Amino acid sequence: MSHEPVEFNRDCEAIQIPQGLTVTIPKGTAGIITQALGDTYTLQIPTFGGLFRVADRDADAIGRKPLGADAARAGAADDTVSEEQVWDQLRQVYDPEIPVNVVDLGLIYDLRVEGRTVNVQMTLTAQGCGMGPSIAMDAKRRIEALPAVAEANVQVVWDPPWTPHMISPEGRAKLGMD
Repeated sequence: MSHEPVEFNRDCEAIQIPQGLTVTIPKGTAGIITQALGDTYTLQIPTFGGLFRVADRDADAIGRKPLGADAARAGAADDTVSEEQVWDQLRQVYDPEIPVNVVDLGLIYDLRVEGRTVNVQMTLTAQGCGMGPSIAMDAKRRIEALPAVAEANVQVVWDPPWTPHMISPEGRAKLGMD
């Protein structure tokens, strides 16, 4: 994606990267969209001195139409959830600093569907990642958007330690590692 300038048309909550702090970006603030993946937006905001993540629910604040986690509900016809549906949801979760989803980064270590409950163990590329809680919450929110899911438990684990060798061939290609 090319870097696209935007202006906030209303006050908007954003997550500071990589600190993970929630801040309010005031109406009229200029920013540049540097990444729009998985229906979240990473913006460079020079007046605030860094990168910030805007959630889909606030997409209208930067002139975008919210896609909504409800999009996941549109295709469901029954009360069962498959692992593939969950994997599809997780492929929409991105670290705001890396243009590859958490599945292709090799961050998902375990996924189990047990009735209407989904349990996921995932890791991060670095233990000190300030975005870790936000990435895990994004995964949980997306999984729980599936109509047949009553609860998603997303646990961040550190064993085994993540290495770049865990990145899928698709992820390696996106990162220019091939």
